[in-house]
Amino acid sequence: ERFNIIERRRNAIKSTFTWRPKGRKRLHSRSKTIKSLSAFREDSWFKSLFVRKVDPRKDAHSHLLAKKEDNNLYKIQFHNVKPECLDAYNKLCEDVLPSIHADSEYPCELVGTWNTWYGEQDQAVHLWRYRGGYPALTEVMNKLRQNKAFMDYRNERGKMLLSRRNQLLREFSFWNEPVPRPGPNIYELRSYQLRPGTMIEWGNYWARAIEIRQQNHEAVGGFFSQIGNLYTVHHLWAYKDLQSREDTRNAAWQREGWDEVVYYTVPLIQHMESRIMIPMKTSPLK
Repeated sequence: ERFNIIERRRNAIKSTFTWRPKGRKRLHSRSKTIKSLSAFREDSWFKSLFVRKVDPRKDAHSHLLAKKEDNNLYKIQFHNVKPECLDAYNKLCEDVLPSIHADSEYPCELVGTWNTWYGEQDQAVHLWRYRGGYPALTEVMNKLRQNKAFMDYRNERGKMLLSRRNQLLREFSFWNEPVPRPGPNIYELRSYQLRPGTMIEWGNYWARAIEIRQQNHEAVGGFFSQIGNLYTVHHLWAYKDLQSREDTRNAAWQREGWDEVVYYTVPLIQHMESRIMIPMKTSPLK
């Protein structure tokens, strides 16, 4: 009798952990549960080896990376113009934008205004600086709503555009502030979409890298987004021509540390874009 009991128990256990004759696509629920738990534990343990520990921060990224002494805010505008309207659009901008730049009633400055030469075609790019941050931006926008010439310009401009977008930017503390420069120059706007959470790491590497790229005075300005597409970085460079650009960029690889900067910052990037731009006639950056 004892033998029969043991035999029955052994057969019951055996049947629990074996395939069913009519159901080879599935295991018994008990066996499946055990395997799932085992896989979960192994997977969780393996992933835990690669979890990055986050150091606690006491301040926002923008405060850590931006210049504190001037509190400048920048706005960059991208206008995609109907091809047949580009000349008229440029003429309209040249008639209106410099007057806002020169009027002391508006706490803003036109840093530069360009047409894209290589990159997205029939495009205009405008870069504004607001000294005093968000209050200055609000003051300018409120005053422009009362400016009939500007509102007429906006209405006329709207007929010429296919699309437009903008971003509000802060300036990296380790870059030069953009100042007017004589020409003729071409300008390259290199835009990087970073992986979320990597802005501090990017800033740490470029704080050293910018010293390498200052020798030929090609560095104009470096910015990171606050509103618009987030975790976006813009680097603005000036060159005499395309060959000068090629020579200057190649020379950077001969300087100690540049290869390391590229090696460590490329994995931080999700997407990048380069525009070669030509200044409009009234641009302070010639």
